Amino acid sequence: MDFPKTVEEIFEDYQRRRNGLLRALTDDLEDLYQQADPERENLCLYGTREGNWAVELPADEVPPELPEPCLGINFARDGMAKRDWVALVAVHSDSWLLAVAFFYAVKLDAAGRMRLFKLINTMPTLFESVSQRNKYSKSSAPQPQPGPVVKKKKFEDRPVESKYPSGRLLKAEDVSPALKGRQAELFWPDNQLWYLVEIISVNAKTKQAKIVYASGEEEDLDLAEIVREGHMALL
Repeated sequence: MDFPKTVEEIFEDYQRRRNGLLRALTDDLEDLYQQADPERENLCLYGTREGNWAVELPADEVPPELPEPCLGINFARDGMAKRDWVALVAVHSDSWLLAVAFFYAVKLDAAGRMRLFKLINTMPTLFESVSQRNKYSKSSAPQPQPGPVVKKKKFEDRPVESKYPSGRLLKAEDVSPALKGRQAELFWPDNQLWYLVEIISVNAKTKQAKIVYASGEEEDLDLAEIVREGHMALL
């Protein structure tokens, strides 16, 4: 295998492996869950240089060509809540990604390793990404409904999703009953999109709110966290 050598090459390898693992833990989760069968032998979750993922047995050679992912992720699958299992696999996958990156980086000088780490640190961890998805939704980001989506009239003049917010970020002082009925955009870190929502109820004391998407889905939000992370823009 031709290993990446420069900071840019190592970071690109990191990004591709991370993209594959993120897809396994989000969009392809049901497939991952089925493949991680506790009846099978010790299994590892790999992110590939091509940006894919695979559940496979650990490498036969000792020592392996690269650091190995966490062994036996399948044995824990049925011993905890699904959400907790996904978070656990995400944490171990983050650790493996860093191990692989710094395995490649061993021949870089101190400045190169520092620059590599800073590049890696510009991206959310897998754990952060799956936690955000679990935090804002019982399943995942709002998905298109089968057949034509009947939007409320008040949503018709705005795009349902966008890459950039068009309003101003929600502030702590905004959290009051006056938010009820306001339109806003909610940011989803896993796909980097802002979703159009309406705030339909607010509890200013507990900082909790209920929103509805243009698709009709409703979600409960912790506005204190939303403000802290800058994930809502008021329209």
